[in-house]
Amino acid sequence: MLFEERLIYFPSREIELTPESLGLEHDEVFLAASDGIRVHGWFLPSFPRPSPAYNILVCHGNAGNISGRLDRALLLRRNLGVDVFLFDYRGFGRSEGRPSEEGTYRDAVAAHRYLVEERRIAPERLILLGESLGAAVAIELSLREDVAALVLEAPFTSIADMGRVAYPFLTPFTSFVRTRYDNLKKIPEVALPLLIFHGRRDPTVPFAQGEALFRAAREPKTFVAVENAGHADAFLVGGEAYWNAWERLLQSLDSAWAREG
Repeated sequence: MLFEERLIYFPSREIELTPESLGLEHDEVFLAASDGIRVHGWFLPSFPRPSPAYNILVCHGNAGNISGRLDRALLLRRNLGVDVFLFDYRGFGRSEGRPSEEGTYRDAVAAHRYLVEERRIAPERLILLGESLGAAVAIELSLREDVAALVLEAPFTSIADMGRVAYPFLTPFTSFVRTRYDNLKKIPEVALPLLIFHGRRDPTVPFAQGEALFRAAREPKTFVAVENAGHADAFLVGGEAYWNAWERLLQSLDSAWAREG
């Protein structure tokens, strides 16, 4: 258990690619989490520049840092016409501190508050996107703060379940793990439009775990099985099925907005 965090988080401090190197308009920000830890992020506005209909807050997975998520941000902006905010959890990239479960939650709340309070983005125009471990962060954030919808890619049911998959020799000790990320317990509490993507060839998070979360979730919900995708490439190989699912989600939010307006 002394090495628990080392078995869950695989951060990198090296920034391999920046928006500047790609010639992208962006704002670089450092945010203060509720415990004082400084969190680094990049806000990437849509193009053309006028305010987009929606903004996507990306909660990334347990490895690397936001420099490895610029390809995702570019495709989201190009295909959906949205603003994208990438941020690193503590201990990742240029963010201070060391990662922990509660720490990732605090960092996500800081990112949300930056968008809502400083950039004046209406919560009903803010969509959470969580990949892998980031799915757990996004689920928790959706329970703490107001947002429009929740999108998950390759989500797992809990750290205990993942421990039995990734480290079967530690199965007798999973009940002692302090880090929970208990998505299966939390997902029934989420009262938002939900979209889940999961690659059928995912070698890291079993496809069945994504299905289990979907079954436990409330309506409205959509599950997209990405036939040729592995763990972190649904947005690259999913093709029309992937982007059409996104478009249908945005259209449903537009319809709800029109009814309320």
